Amino acid sequence: MHKRFLPLTGALALAALMSGPVHAQTEVQWWHSMGGALGEWVNDLAKEFNASQTQYKVVPTFKGSYDESMTAAIAAFRAGNAPHILQVFEVGTATMMASKGAIKPVGEIMKQSGLPFDPGAYVPAVAGYYTAPNGQMLSFPFNSSTPVFHYNKDAFKAAGLDPEKPPTTWPEVALAAASLKASGHKCPFTTSWISWTQLESFSAWHNTLYATKNNGFGGLDTRLVFNSPLHVRHIENLANMAKSGLFIYKGRNNAADATFVSGECAMATASSALYGSVTRNGKFAYGIGTLPYYPDVQGAPQNTVIGGASLWAMSGKKPEEYKAIASFFSYLSQPDVAAKSHQRTGYLPVTKASFEQTDKSGFYKKNPGTDVSVTQMIRKTTDKSRGVRLGNFVQIRTIIDEELEGVWKGSKQPKEALDAAVKRGNEQLERFQKANAR
Repeated sequence: MHKRFLPLTGALALAALMSGPVHAQTEVQWWHSMGGALGEWVNDLAKEFNASQTQYKVVPTFKGSYDESMTAAIAAFRAGNAPHILQVFEVGTATMMASKGAIKPVGEIMKQSGLPFDPGAYVPAVAGYYTAPNGQMLSFPFNSSTPVFHYNKDAFKAAGLDPEKPPTTWPEVALAAASLKASGHKCPFTTSWISWTQLESFSAWHNTLYATKNNGFGGLDTRLVFNSPLHVRHIENLANMAKSGLFIYKGRNNAADATFVSGECAMATASSALYGSVTRNGKFAYGIGTLPYYPDVQGAPQNTVIGGASLWAMSGKKPEEYKAIASFFSYLSQPDVAAKSHQRTGYLPVTKASFEQTDKSGFYKKNPGTDVSVTQMIRKTTDKSRGVRLGNFVQIRTIIDEELEGVWKGSKQPKEALDAAVKRGNEQLERFQKANAR
C-alpha cells in the first residue's frame, strides 16, 4: 500500500519545494455598467491585465445601468463593503467630487504607487473634465465618448442621397429626413440621450452656455440657461420634424441605439461608442459624420462635450490594494492597450500617444469617420464649451426627458417645456448647493 502512494507523495513534496513560497494575489473588485459587446471588452481588459503579471487580479462585475451601479456602490460604501473601482458616468462627476470621504483621488494613488504618471499624457479635453481646480486628477478617464452623427449609407442610396455626404447642418438633416421618408423609411432620424446630444453638446457645439458659472465649473451656485432663443428654436425644429414623421422619439437614455443598429432608423445622433455595436451587428454600409449645427450661429461649430464614464477609486482600502489599482490604471494607459480599446469600441483614445499610434497605423484611413469623435473633442475649448459639471445632474436629465416627452407628443410647446425644465432643474441645483455648502 505504502509503495503505491510514495511516488505521488514524493512528487508533491518536490513540487512544493520547486514552487517556493506562495503569495496570494491582491484582488481588486471592479463594478461597471458595460453590457453586450462593451461588456466583453471590459472582461477582456481584465483578463489581459491579469495575464500580464502575477501580483494582482482584477475582477469585473456588471452592476446594471450607470444609475444602478452608482446607487449600489453608495449602499455598499455605507455598509463598509464598497468595490475598489467604480465606473461612474460623466453626469455623476460633481456628486463623486462632493463625496470626499468616499473616494481617493487617482492622482494621489498614482503618486503614492511610485509608478510613472503624467497627467499631461492624457487627451486634455478628457482629463480636464475629471481634474479638480488644484490640478489633481480625481478619476481615471476610462471610456470617454462624444456624440456624433451616425447614418445608414444603404438607406441614403435608396433615397437618392449621396452616401458619402452626410448632412452637416440641421436644415440638411431635415431635408435628408424628408427624402428618406419619401423613399418609404418609417424612422428617418432618431436620437439617444436627448439632454446630452440636443442640449448639452448642442450648447457647446454652438459655443452657448447650458448653465451659468461656465456650466458649473465655476461654482455650485450655477443655474440652468438652456431656454435661450437658440435652444427654443432647435427644439421647435425637432418638434416640427416629429409632427411630420421625420424625427421619431424612441425613448430615454440609449434606447434609440438598437433601432439604428437594426436598420429601423436611418440617421441618429448618439455616442461615438455605438461604433462597436454597429460594426459587429449592423447589416448595412455605415457612415459617421460630425454633429449637425446651425450655420448662421457665430462661433459654430466649436467642440462637443464629453460623455461616457471614468473609473473612481473608493476610499478605505489597503495600501497594497491601491498599488494594484495604480498598476491596472497604468496598464490601461499603455499606448498599445489604449489604442486597441479606442479602435475596438469607438470611445475616445485616453492618451495622446494612443491617438498618434492609431493615426500612424492607418486605422482612420481604413475606417472613415472613426476620427470624427477625436477631431470634435481636440479643438480648443472655451469657458462655454469645456463641458457641463452639475450636482444632481442625473435628476436634471430625467426632468428634461419628462418635459420634452410632452413636446414630442404634441401636448407641450417647446418654450413652455424648456422653461419648466430650467425651473425644476434649478430647484435641484439649489438643493445640491445647500447640501454641499461649506
